[in-house]
Amino acid sequence: MLKGILATTMVVTMTAALAGCGGGSDDAAQSDAAQDGASDQKETLIMATNAEFPPYEFYEGQGIVGIDAEIGAAIAEKLGFDFTIEDMAFDSIIPAVASGKASFGMAGLTVTPDRLESVDFSDSYATGVQVVIVKEDSPITTVDDLFAEGANHTVGVQTGTTGDIYASDDIEGAGLGTIERYNKGADAVQSLATGKIDCVIIDNEPAKEFIAANEGLKILETEYAVEDYAICFAKDSELTEQVNSALKELIADGTVQAIVDKYISAE
Repeated sequence: MLKGILATTMVVTMTAALAGCGGGSDDAAQSDAAQDGASDQKETLIMATNAEFPPYEFYEGQGIVGIDAEIGAAIAEKLGFDFTIEDMAFDSIIPAVASGKASFGMAGLTVTPDRLESVDFSDSYATGVQVVIVKEDSPITTVDDLFAEGANHTVGVQTGTTGDIYASDDIEGAGLGTIERYNKGADAVQSLATGKIDCVIIDNEPAKEFIAANEGLKILETEYAVEDYAICFAKDSELTEQVNSALKELIADGTVQAIVDKYISAE
């Protein structure tokens, strides 16, 4: 039993007291039923995510789909667990995992020193690129413009993301601009579209989705940062090794790549 991080989906009503009651075949039948129930009992892995990060996790109708959603489900199936996803604010994912309210977190998460203080991480399963979104007529033409002498831009980020972490250190910490934090990447992009901020730092894949939905925006050609995505677990969780093992098999047999290719077309 993985205490504190697994939700039991079936309750076995048989009690140990039946074993000593005496009752011949009835007791034997009840004992067999208990054993059958125990063998059928499955537990549920709870994946914490923020379903505002297409194509990794997003809503399609009432359900959450995407790269992380499908990889998480494939891992659960390989390990013999049921699977469910809980949507929450991005900056709530690590606290939820660390406290045992969720089994693991997948949301385009990058391994950082600060996060490692609270949770452990799996091996990497995908590579992400942080990019900068600007208006088409923006005076910001390359990432270097954000760090030019005298720069003073207002940069939008999603709270708790690596875009937030990087910009806080590289731009705000260096006195080169102001960071505006939003609960959703889409809200940051909307603020850019309406002229409230100068640019948005975000992962390249959702960036593509956002500019497709908002005329007059573009992604700068230069990358802001390249990072590897991984799955987070509570400190010293036995799930870490189990999921790493399953993840390696799913990478080796092509399952992970097939899922990525389903949502991200080769260019």
